[in-house]
Amino acid sequence: MNSMRRREFLAALPAAAARKADAAQPNLGVDLFSLRSQNWTAFQHLDYCAKFGARTVHFSEIRFLGSLDDGHVREVGEHARRLGIELEIGMRSICPTSTAFDRNAGTAEEQLLRVMRAARIAGSKLVRCFLGTFNDRRTPGGIEARIEDTVRVLRNVRAQALDMGLKIAVENHAGDMQSRELRSLIEAAGPDFVGACYDSGNPCWVLEDPHAALETLAPYVLTSHIRDSWLWNDAEGTLVNWTRMGEGNVDIGRLLKRFLELCPGRAMSLEVIVMGPRAYPWRRPEFWQGYENVRAADFARFLDIAARGTPPPPRPAPPKERAAEAEREDFEASMRWTRSFLGPGVI
Repeated sequence: MNSMRRREFLAALPAAAARKADAAQPNLGVDLFSLRSQNWTAFQHLDYCAKFGARTVHFSEIRFLGSLDDGHVREVGEHARRLGIELEIGMRSICPTSTAFDRNAGTAEEQLLRVMRAARIAGSKLVRCFLGTFNDRRTPGGIEARIEDTVRVLRNVRAQALDMGLKIAVENHAGDMQSRELRSLIEAAGPDFVGACYDSGNPCWVLEDPHAALETLAPYVLTSHIRDSWLWNDAEGTLVNWTRMGEGNVDIGRLLKRFLELCPGRAMSLEVIVMGPRAYPWRRPEFWQGYENVRAADFARFLDIAARGTPPPPRPAPPKERAAEAEREDFEASMRWTRSFLGPGVI
């Protein structure tokens, strides 16, 4: 059921029944990184997502909004509300010592506060951000030092976040932190205003089972990015492909069901990225620099998934002129699979 039909359906119910019916449905959304090559305006993104009945649209980077100008983000928020869509606003790294941090855009606090203001104006209840990438595990002091630096930034904006009624959702991003590390960051910064953006694809980039990551982060999950993965082993270690939904071997269906149990009402936004393979040559001793604190029990669960996989058929990258079209094809196939899996209750 698309967003217009959902609004009509709920409007026909008594108020209490409408609230109960709406809360009981999976909050299926779209992370706009799924559509990163389209070069659309914020309004075009919203219109496209509305065609698929998205309940939430996650603007995970400022570029998808187009501008942080007050008037612009207000118009984007109003357009989303007309479509029956809840907005989530995001940005990139807030760790000033991360290899992914943009120092040209101001201090981490300045950048975060600008996006927080835009989120409040647009009607977003949270700001998504991240620490960095897998490269930060091998920086001086390791990921622990980067976590400390990020916690310091978050504490510096706590008062403003509470005044605005906003939560900061920190993502387990691109192999930067395992779930227990992100959980320690949240608890150190303050769970009263900091939580998790759970990404189901990124645990595989940090030697972790995405199911284990969900269980660890569930008490703090504010929103999510959902993506399927295919893992297999070779002579040097493990390889990871990100796939369309339903084409991986991490049992994404069971993960969706568990997410609905553990995180009811939270947005389950598809972030479809089809790419790989990415190699993790863990049989080489030098690989383990930056991963010294990975627990054997956690690594064993990761290996169990890969042991069930075999090399998938080659999937050539689309030519550059077809990249945007292929991206839409991957997203639409993933949305169809997800809606079919979740069943007729998805409205």
